[in-house]
Amino acid sequence: MKLIPAAILLGLALSLCNLVSKLKSSSNSNSGNSNRSSSSSSSSGAEKARPTAAQTAALAGGHEAKWDKQGMSWTVPARWTETTNEDKSFTWRSPGGFDAGNLIVTISAMDESFPTDISIKAFYDGAKTRQKNGEVDELKWLEIDGLKGVQFRESKPSKDDDIRRMQWLAYRKFADQVQMVNVMVSSSSKGFTQHQDELYGVLYSTRLVH
Repeated sequence: MKLIPAAILLGLALSLCNLVSKLKSSSNSNSGNSNRSSSSSSSSGAEKARPTAAQTAALAGGHEAKWDKQGMSWTVPARWTETTNEDKSFTWRSPGGFDAGNLIVTISAMDESFPTDISIKAFYDGAKTRQKNGEVDELKWLEIDGLKGVQFRESKPSKDDDIRRMQWLAYRKFADQVQMVNVMVSSSSKGFTQHQDELYGVLYSTRLVH
């Protein structure tokens, strides 16, 4: 049962690797406030996460999924269970096989001088390109628990058993570290439709120290 979240996590890490590496290299060639781009103004009008009545109802009777190591927590449906709780990764999932709903969270520590504003704008621009190509059907600057980030949802795959993901990416300062926070909810194409209200509810319930 743990193989599906692990595979998703590995694919996600590989997809982000090149961009993060390039941005780290870029940060080494700059200094001080020059790393803080005015691109942060792009997220100044971020929408605040507000679950619909259906999304709130989907979590009724649920319980807290708490990640003490990273000062984060979520509300998950009653039958969801924890599958991973490590220093930099945290996963919960619903009952079921390939069509189960998943919460997958990863933390990446960055250098103090890492250009977070440039990076988050790059994530937005990358998702915007994917949206133009039909790979993403929802994209927005989204504020969750007072922290602004980028939220995007992949378009529905053509095959029912292909994975469909929704992610929220943001940067924060925690435990004297600059961190990239990556919160992803996912399922198969078929399962995403079945779990959609739960997945949005879980994502929007994110609470984190920052």
